[in-house]
This record gives sequence, C-alpha cells and structure tokens, in this order.
Amino acid sequence: MMATVKVTSSDRTLYHVAAAQLGDATQWWRIAQLNGMSDPDLSSFTTPVALQLPVVDSTQTDGIPDQ
Repeated sequence: MMATVKVTSSDRTLYHVAAAQLGDATQWWRIAQLNGMSDPDLSSFTTPVALQLPVVDSTQTDGIPDQ
C-alpha cells in the first residue's frame, strides 16, 4: 500500500525525505518519479504539499533507476 507524506521547504530535499521515509537517501528519484518531479529541491514548497511515497524496496541498492 502506498503512503503519502506532507512536505514543505523545511524538509529541504527529496534526499532528506527518502532517508527519513524509505531509509535510503539515494532512493529520492523513486519519490520524484512517482510524483512527476525531476528536481529533488523542495525550497519552493512554501505550503505543505502531499507526496505519494513508493513502497520500500530493499532490492533498490544503488540509487540508479531501473531501465
């Protein structure tokens, strides 16, 4: 089941969100891909924005999207 989390600029980047929510900062791209984002920077999020989180996947170990 997919979860959501509200983020603002105080969360700084998707790296920080991925580390906190997925246990691996290199998985930021999975959050970005799921939410149609390309930039991990959250500094423009002045109000809370809900982001969908992917299911934790321990097979994703190198931070590089599978092609």
